[in-house]
Amino acid sequence: QGQLVESGGGLVQPGGSLRLSCAASGATFRIYAMSWVRQAPGKGLEWISDITNGGGSTAYADSVKGRFTISRDNAKNRLYLQMNSLKPEDTAVYYCAKGSRDGWRGYGTWGQGTQVTVSS
Repeated sequence: QGQLVESGGGLVQPGGSLRLSCAASGATFRIYAMSWVRQAPGKGLEWISDITNGGGSTAYADSVKGRFTISRDNAKNRLYLQMNSLKPEDTAVYYCAKGSRDGWRGYGTWGQGTQVTVSS
């Protein structure tokens, strides 16, 4: 799998919504589980969600469960993150990463990130 490019971030008020997208190049996107991870100011990378290669199973960190939804379109080589009921503590740079919760660090493959700022 080649390059990962995130988009869709921005400034949103608390309670608002955003949809992040990740475009993957290469022919192997459909082979791998994928994750979304984020990095808040002054903090390390935090895994928040993953999805199996076929999209049949998803998992979420407690901090986003019930508010965020991960999905993928293998025909388009796209990964998505629908974020609802956003909170100021969701402010971070969001990255899509190759691999599941247990494997993404080992692959070491993620994009340049997209900034999400939740503020009134």
